[in-house]
Amino acid sequence: MDEPIGRRERKKAQTRTSLADAALRLFLEHGYDRVSVKDVAEAADVSVTTLFKHFPSKEALLFDLDDDLEAGLVAAVHDRAPGQSIPGALSEHILLRANKVAAEAAQTAAFTRMIADTPVLREYARRMWLRHENALAKAIAAAVDAPTDDLSCAALARFALDASDLIERHPNPRRAAEEIFALLENGWNTTHPV
Repeated sequence: MDEPIGRRERKKAQTRTSLADAALRLFLEHGYDRVSVKDVAEAADVSVTTLFKHFPSKEALLFDLDDDLEAGLVAAVHDRAPGQSIPGALSEHILLRANKVAAEAAQTAAFTRMIADTPVLREYARRMWLRHENALAKAIAAAVDAPTDDLSCAALARFALDASDLIERHPNPRRAAEEIFALLENGWNTTHPV
């Protein structure tokens, strides 16, 4: 049973949300490079020190759902349907994510454009996505009873995460996902037939 969230945790979550919301609003209004962390802290009515307690960098202010992304990847492996392969489950998860991004494109066009037009944000978004590799590799290893440092599990995690970028940019994301993960599936089955 989940324990009720305490007052202190609620306050931390509210502060984190206020900072992320203020950052997004300011970055969209003025441009990422024209807004300082001090501006964001002031808009959220906290100190710069408090801001850095919640976010390790200016870029991180825009990517506050990082833990949810990692949890979704791990769940795709652990909660896959009986008989569904790991590459199949990852393909489905990444395609759903790509479709969600595409469906929300009109609502998030300014945000997406800001990320695409700001090299430091574009690189941070890529690094953020790829840092889930370790958690995903461990989930895959656990699913096939392999050691946590199994190279084939790490490779599948890396390739699946890298595939996301190709899938999202492809004019036909479904076809891209099917082709990429068919390649991973066929190679994967020779090493871990699970």
